Amino acid sequence: MKALFYTKEFPPYVYGGAGVVVEYLADELEKLMEIDIKCFGDQNSSSGNMSVKGFPYNDPKFEQSDTKLKAVFNSLNTCLQMNAETIDADIVHCHTWYAHFAGIVAKLCYGKPLVITTHSLEPLRPWKREQLGRGYDASSWIEKTALEMADALIAVSEETKVDVINNFNVDKDKVKVIYNGIKLDEYVVTEETTTLDKFNIDKEKPFVLFVGRITRQKGIIHLVNAIKYIDPETQIVLCAGAPDTPEIAKEMKDSVDEVKKTRNNVIWIDEMLPKKEIIQLYSHATVFCCPSIYEPFGIINVEAMACNTAVVASAVGGIKEVVVDGETGLLIPLEQQTKAPFEPINPDKFAKDLANGVNKLINNKELRESMEIKGRARVEEHFDWVAIAKQTKDLYKSLI
Repeated sequence: MKALFYTKEFPPYVYGGAGVVVEYLADELEKLMEIDIKCFGDQNSSSGNMSVKGFPYNDPKFEQSDTKLKAVFNSLNTCLQMNAETIDADIVHCHTWYAHFAGIVAKLCYGKPLVITTHSLEPLRPWKREQLGRGYDASSWIEKTALEMADALIAVSEETKVDVINNFNVDKDKVKVIYNGIKLDEYVVTEETTTLDKFNIDKEKPFVLFVGRITRQKGIIHLVNAIKYIDPETQIVLCAGAPDTPEIAKEMKDSVDEVKKTRNNVIWIDEMLPKKEIIQLYSHATVFCCPSIYEPFGIINVEAMACNTAVVASAVGGIKEVVVDGETGLLIPLEQQTKAPFEPINPDKFAKDLANGVNKLINNKELRESMEIKGRARVEEHFDWVAIAKQTKDLYKSLI
C-alpha cells in the first residue's frame, strides 16, 4: 500500500500546527508503508519509503492579481501541477484547504480514494476574510467540496467531529477521530539555555510563554491585554510570528508597545524559531499560555506538557480533550459570541481570567509541579505518533 500526501507545508517550510502534524505523521508512516509527499515549495528528495517533491507556489502570472486573492489563485495553480503526472499511490490524503483542490482532482481524474484531515474548518474561522477577502468564499467552497466528496475524514478531536457533522453534508460514519501527537523522544526537558540567553530572558525569574502565529484564532491579542493583570515580576515571552495580515501585525505591535510603556519584562520574539530552540523555551517556562478562541486540537499544549510545563489555556475545541483541568493545567472558560466572528463577549474579563490562571500557577509551586508530572504522563499515554500512525494506516486499509 502506498499513500500520497498533498500539503502546503513540509520541511523546511513549516509555519503552523498543520505543517508540524504532516511532518511527524509522514515520518512515522514511512516506517509502515510507502509514502509520497507533494507540497508547496522546491523540495526534492527520496529516502527509504518516502519521496518528497515540491511544486512552485508564487507564479509570476499572478503578480498583478489582487493581493488578497493571490493565495487562492496560487494554490489552485499548484494543486493542478501536483496532478500533472499520473498518480501511482493507492490513496491520497489532504491537509488544509490550500491542498484540498489537489485531492479533488486526484479523486475525479484518477479515481483515488480521498482522505482529508480537518486541521481547522473555514466556517469557524470567519476572520480569514481579513486575509483572503473574497478569496475566503473560494477557500470555503474548496473545503466544502472536498470534505463532502471525501471517502473518509479525520477529525483531530471529538469536538471537531461534531463541528464537521454540523457544518457539512457528510455521513457521520465517515468521520473518524484520530488525535495529533508528538515525538516523545524529541519533546523532552532540556537543561540547555542558549535560547534564553540569546533573547535576554532572565533565568532567575519566572516567565509565561506563548508560542504560535499572530492570528485572530490563536488569541494572542487577548494574552497581550492580560499582561497588565499578570504579576509584575513575571516575564512575558511571546514567541509569535507569521502574521495573517499587515493589519493584525500592526495591532500586535501597537499593543505590545503600549504594554512595554509600563513594564520592561515583555520579550517578543517575532520569528518562528527552530524546534530545538522552542523546546528550550518550553522546558524553562514556568507556565505556558494558550489563549486561542478557536482550536480544533492545539498541539502546542501537548508540546508544552511533554516538556513538563503546566498549561493555562482557553476551554475551547480540542484543547478540552488535551488539557485536564486542575491536573495538567487550568482551563479558562470563554464566553463567546454565538455568531461570527466568535470573539469573547467580554474581552477584558477573558484577559483577567487568563491572568488569574497564570498568577495562580506562578504562585503555587506545589500545584505547578504536580501538573508538570501529570502533563508529561498524559502525553505519553495519549499522544504518541507511533500509535497514531497505525490508526491512520488502518483507516487507509479500510478504504482500499
